[in-house]
Amino acid sequence: MIIFVTSNNHNKQKVNSDIDREQIIGLAELHAGYTLKEAIDEAKRCLNCKNPLCVQGCPIEHKIPEWIHQLSKGNIGGAMELINEKSNLPAICGRVCPHEKQCEGHCILNKKGNPVRVGKLERFIADFDSEMGLSKERLKAKTRGKVAVIGSGPAGLTVAGDLARDGFNVVVFEGQKEPGGVLLYGIPEYRLPNEITRREVKKIEALGVTFRNNCIVGESVTVDAMFEEGFDAVFIGSGTSVPQSLNIEGGNLFGVSQSAYFLRMVSLFASGDIAREEVPLRPGDKVAIIGAGNVAMDAARTALRMGAESVTIVYRKKEEDMPALRSEFLEAKAEGVQFLLEAATKEFVGTDIKGNRILSGLKVDTADGEITLPVDRIFLAVGSKPANRIVSTSLGIDVDERGYITTKEHPYGMTSRRGVFAGGDVVHTPQTVVLAMREAKRVASGISQYVDAVKLLGV
Repeated sequence: MIIFVTSNNHNKQKVNSDIDREQIIGLAELHAGYTLKEAIDEAKRCLNCKNPLCVQGCPIEHKIPEWIHQLSKGNIGGAMELINEKSNLPAICGRVCPHEKQCEGHCILNKKGNPVRVGKLERFIADFDSEMGLSKERLKAKTRGKVAVIGSGPAGLTVAGDLARDGFNVVVFEGQKEPGGVLLYGIPEYRLPNEITRREVKKIEALGVTFRNNCIVGESVTVDAMFEEGFDAVFIGSGTSVPQSLNIEGGNLFGVSQSAYFLRMVSLFASGDIAREEVPLRPGDKVAIIGAGNVAMDAARTALRMGAESVTIVYRKKEEDMPALRSEFLEAKAEGVQFLLEAATKEFVGTDIKGNRILSGLKVDTADGEITLPVDRIFLAVGSKPANRIVSTSLGIDVDERGYITTKEHPYGMTSRRGVFAGGDVVHTPQTVVLAMREAKRVASGISQYVDAVKLLGV
């Protein structure tokens, strides 16, 4: 059965390529944060449950009732100190974590459909703390050991922050020109402004962490070279940087590309690093997105902001099977994204134009028969996998049949090579920011135990 989900709110106005960058992308954050009074009033709604279910729902076991209580008394600095015990990225988690499935979804008040807005409270505290410059942590001397961290996404930043607080000298190796990873290049501005990511990175840097940017591990440097440089341990948190494709006729047509690539190019355009013409979408294009996860929703909503005439998400299953958050689906729908459900992609249709094969349509198979949608752009959002650049240039690091790095339980996160650890999406299938952080915190503890043991035993 063909199901189109549409909204009357879709603005079909064309956007000219010379319009101001902020007008095109809508750099303003979509959801406004709390004022001080709103935050304190919301904090006062917390029941301070004896057995707080919100903590059970949080992957990193935030001390949620405790810091909310501090906020309710106006003690924002005290609330921030409690948050810092568990999270290095509160301003980010407060914006992009799936709160509806985690802390807020477990809140006892959610039974009446009105949970305490934990995410917005965390965001408020982190933003207020940064704007006012409240927190100034006492730093330990960096004498416990030297650790290299590969990648500056959620996992890498979490490991770097935890180890720096524990007295380690940490150096982060990042392939891009600035740190942030998927937080900077994969999440749209309307959900997570780049300046928020940059601000959180500066907080990590203030802990004594050093960043080496434009340094691609596997090309500029190898894991072997890191040990030769004197690092006691290496953490691989490089994520899943290789998008998966569909083995479908027409996959090489001009106009077919990856959602991750599209989002990255928009981010670079937003930062002023590339011209508008380099973003793979022209104003007025008809766009189809294959897949229905959060990346698909991000790409669809970003395409509208970049001037697409129409955007249709094509998904082979039903609405209730979508991996995207329900809130992301509803917001995409409200913004004018259309949904073609229970539709299997069959072919990317091309047309000959001046000797070149150019994308012109998307052929899909539905319960009511085969149809062809006229499209100018197709963005794939069907998953990703790790690159093999790091492990292929390093000795003794085992991966499974899908290319994910295998790790041990003791010490937690260590690979088959002594002293090399891994965590986040490069070990598991792609997950959320906070789940990557949870695993990274456990790996940071494993690294600490390993380095301490090696120095104690002198082996």
